[in-house]
Amino acid sequence: MRDRADLDEEDAADGSRGSSSSASRSYLLLFVLCIIPLLSIRWQAAVKSSPPSTTNGGNRVSDSPPAPGRWLPSFAAIGGGKGWNLGSKTKPPVSPSMLTKVIAAVRRPPTRPPLPSSITTSSPPSGLYYKLPLSSSWFVPPSVRKGRKASPAMANIRSSDSNPPPPSLPPAFLPPSFVRPPRAMPKFATRNSREDVVSLTGFLGTEGTNVDVELVVLMTHIQAACKHIAAILASPAELQASLLDSSFDYYADRDAPKRVDIIANNIMNAALRSSGKVAAIASEEDNEAIWLGEGPFVVVFDPLDGSRNIDSSIPTGTIFGIYRRLPEADHLPLTEKAAINVLQQGERTVAAGYALYSSATVMCLSVGSGLYGFTLDHSIGEFVYSHHDIRIPERGQIYSLNDARYFDWPSGLQRYIDNIRQGKGQTRKKYSARYICSLVADLHRTVLYGGLAMNPRSHLRLVYEANPLSYLVEQGGGKATDGKRRILEINPIMLHQRLPLFLGSMADIAELVSYGDIQQVHNPGYQV
Repeated sequence: MRDRADLDEEDAADGSRGSSSSASRSYLLLFVLCIIPLLSIRWQAAVKSSPPSTTNGGNRVSDSPPAPGRWLPSFAAIGGGKGWNLGSKTKPPVSPSMLTKVIAAVRRPPTRPPLPSSITTSSPPSGLYYKLPLSSSWFVPPSVRKGRKASPAMANIRSSDSNPPPPSLPPAFLPPSFVRPPRAMPKFATRNSREDVVSLTGFLGTEGTNVDVELVVLMTHIQAACKHIAAILASPAELQASLLDSSFDYYADRDAPKRVDIIANNIMNAALRSSGKVAAIASEEDNEAIWLGEGPFVVVFDPLDGSRNIDSSIPTGTIFGIYRRLPEADHLPLTEKAAINVLQQGERTVAAGYALYSSATVMCLSVGSGLYGFTLDHSIGEFVYSHHDIRIPERGQIYSLNDARYFDWPSGLQRYIDNIRQGKGQTRKKYSARYICSLVADLHRTVLYGGLAMNPRSHLRLVYEANPLSYLVEQGGGKATDGKRRILEINPIMLHQRLPLFLGSMADIAELVSYGDIQQVHNPGYQV
């Protein structure tokens, strides 16, 4: 057996061999660190002493840029920021050391994995973000959505949106998950920005050949008067004053006016006078026609229809009709000349309209090319285009009539009302009654929903109520009659001439007239 002393000697020998090997490795590392800079210096000296090449325009071959696709460390980052300079005969940048080359080779930039072949058909654009057209993008910038002032870039997009391009496809260089598909826009999309609002004046500027500048000026003054009347009706002080009994001079064949009637009449008179485009006017509140001057138009109007219900906040309205001045009457005295001009047949109407003062102030207007509606936008103070080419339905299911007078009606009207109530009319549908006792309000509902609005007794005035409203109804595709004649074919005899009036859907009016006796001749004179 080997004793303990022999084992201790062997352990000591092994330890000395291990320490000597570690020292050798340390010496080798120190040698490498010292020899590499020396090699770099010798390589630089060799480069300096080598003659320049005559290729590439006199530049050395080492000055030429690397071949495409070969990655080398940038001399702009390592050699002073000057980079390659083709065609220059100045001294080339100092070559990096061997250690720098080793480190650069180790730290190569990661290679990007190839994209699928289905989305690499086109190269990416120069910018990072891809802009879709505003009309087909799912994102609407806040500056456009909130109506705030947009940046110049967004202003360009908005200006080009008047003729929006077809929806664009997603960019081909991005995967489908990066782009949300464009949302289909509604066919009749409405715009929220104020720049896209069409006012009544702007509408008239592009409507029809019979709308000249003088008519646009006149309509601008009429709509201003309607705005003023709407503001007064919405004022608690004015409504409270209208409840007070006031006495005014009026003829026996006219309704007793209220204070608010006179106020509305004065507003309309002032607006028409200031326009400078009106020769004569006639109003329900005036005893006779008034000659204003040598303007090209004649205006007849009811300043505030339904004013007897003003204290209960029932809707009211303003009715107006516009005619051309009659040059053949210019040689007559002023009174006769004014009377002849305002007593024109309804077929000679140039434009007509009504303003409804209710939860919203709505003006329906026609200049001979259809019926259109405008709603007063209080935020901008303008009547804006809201109802396009209104067409009265050929049939309705509502009639507007004071059923309390049933026993005073003629037999033909009674039979018609009985039949449509029970569903025995031509449509076999049961009609409903809706009666506000405000002509403008009842007619506006009839224009939108169809049916009939009527008064069988001789109560409504031909010149400034029946003629303008009949013109509007016919422009909307409806029919207007007094039970025997077409309203627009009646020749007025006097300013405040009265007659029965039946307005509404064409088929409903035709069915009503077929019953024969529908005019109420007996008028006992109702006191309410």
